[in-house]
Amino acid sequence: MKDVANKVGVHSSTVSRVLNPDTRKMMTEEIAEKILKVAAEMGYRPNAFAQSLKTNRSFTVGVMVPDLTNPAFAPIIKGIDNMLEAHGYSVIVANTYNLPDKQQSTAEKFRERHVDGLIIATAQRKDKLIEDCRREGTPFVQAVRASNDTDVSSVLSDEHIGGNMVISHLAQLGHKRIAYVAGPQFFSTGYERYQGFLQGMKNAGLKADKDLVVFCDEFSEEEGRHATSKLLAGRKKFTAVYAGNDIMALGVYDELEADGIKCGKDISVVGFDDMPFADKFNPPLTTVHTPLVNVGSEAARILLEKINDAATPARSIKLKPDLIVRESTGKVR
Repeated sequence: MKDVANKVGVHSSTVSRVLNPDTRKMMTEEIAEKILKVAAEMGYRPNAFAQSLKTNRSFTVGVMVPDLTNPAFAPIIKGIDNMLEAHGYSVIVANTYNLPDKQQSTAEKFRERHVDGLIIATAQRKDKLIEDCRREGTPFVQAVRASNDTDVSSVLSDEHIGGNMVISHLAQLGHKRIAYVAGPQFFSTGYERYQGFLQGMKNAGLKADKDLVVFCDEFSEEEGRHATSKLLAGRKKFTAVYAGNDIMALGVYDELEADGIKCGKDISVVGFDDMPFADKFNPPLTTVHTPLVNVGSEAARILLEKINDAATPARSIKLKPDLIVRESTGKVR
């Protein structure tokens, strides 16, 4: 750093401020550009270990996701990484496989690495990890999924608005017998989306039939297929299926095709999340678009505030979703 300062003709503290994204704006643009150019030419790399000793920070954040095979989590991680990288932080991502024991052991490993905070996308509605983080004073933010704790920060999609959008759309197409494939109720996403379905049916003047609701144990393609098989084997007819997420909707597609039923024509199907490639389904999937990148970036922004000031009050943010209408829904035949 002193070598860079000598070459530019400034004090080493000026170089330090420019090389720190959080303090770079304190310098003029001209000086900042000159220092960054010289630093690059000289192959300067900050000593992260030395910085951590001086600041008592590792400048790393642990991110826990439940299922890396679910494409919906990729844009969330992208949003997190974009925000944190801009502030000089690195991200460590861990997959918990939706297993509470794995979640706990992952949290312990993150603590051993002295991460500065956690972004938790794995929480159940009643979650011991959340209690542990609060007790130990670990800065954390919940993303996508939230626990029942009201005084912790979270960034979610407004599942109720999404449900209203779906049912309103189907009702306008003439659908009255609407089946629902529900995600696990111990996750906020499963529970809140089911409540959004019920609210949407009520607002549309339709009656939700308990015989047309199947509760699943996990958000998976196989569970979606199994639920659809149960619906088709039942005595009651239905003209549309609303699935708890896009992965489950893919399972609905599988079972309908296996039974010779044309999705979008014989039975309409709607998902939730608008995960990458949902528009490549056959037919392209009508779904609720959750602003996944924004969920990640907002969660990271709140976490940075908490890292910098432990007294930052808890906030619960719900981002407004949009309905993306594609070819998997059509008028009742």
